[in-house]
Amino acid sequence: MNTSKNTARAAGFIYLAVIITGMFSLAYIPQKLIDWNNSRVTFNNITASLFLFRFGIYGSVLCYVAFTFLPLVLYKLLRTVNESHARAMVVLALLSVPLSLNNLQHKYAALTLTGKKSFLQNVAREDLQSKLMFSLHQYNDGILLATVFWGLWLFPFGLLVYRSGFIPKFLGILLMLGCAGYLINFTSNTLIENYSKIGIGKYMGMLPAVAEISVCFWLLFFGLQTKRNEN
Repeated sequence: MNTSKNTARAAGFIYLAVIITGMFSLAYIPQKLIDWNNSRVTFNNITASLFLFRFGIYGSVLCYVAFTFLPLVLYKLLRTVNESHARAMVVLALLSVPLSLNNLQHKYAALTLTGKKSFLQNVAREDLQSKLMFSLHQYNDGILLATVFWGLWLFPFGLLVYRSGFIPKFLGILLMLGCAGYLINFTSNTLIENYSKIGIGKYMGMLPAVAEISVCFWLLFFGLQTKRNEN
């Protein structure tokens, strides 16, 4: 039982690292620096806060590295529930890592456009601003593609949690709803023009956030609860 508790809490700490670095790089940095409707303002914000922008890239790398280890620890915790579901969880989660890391090249391109003054001294400022926004939109589209796997791995994870018997069932339901939230947003953003303006996407995005934060804190502070009596 102590080994299981230690594994659960280790998963919780790794999950917490993923959540903190993810929120910083995916939510705080864009909100602080990027105005999607104004390339001039975005360019000026990034050039004025280059270190913050660089730190956001670094935070993303830390997030994806931590996320590489998370499903492996969860596999150790949940494989006894269902081996095939646990393997599917690991595979689907790990597929997102190279996709997410490769997508960061667009942020490095944005960094080049704002930080390599000697290299770009003959390029008009308006062109730099347009190219910067193009790189950022490319990055955003890459994130949208990565959400396919960010969502898919939550379904076997949620199923394992629901069937485990030692983690509250409602957390498993939340995780599976989180999967649905990611996939609904991906499908709608891809197929429906101006879907982001409808408003429902924000609520769909809250489903995985609530699910993963809840699971993280349960693993951290409560560990595993078993029905086995301790002698």
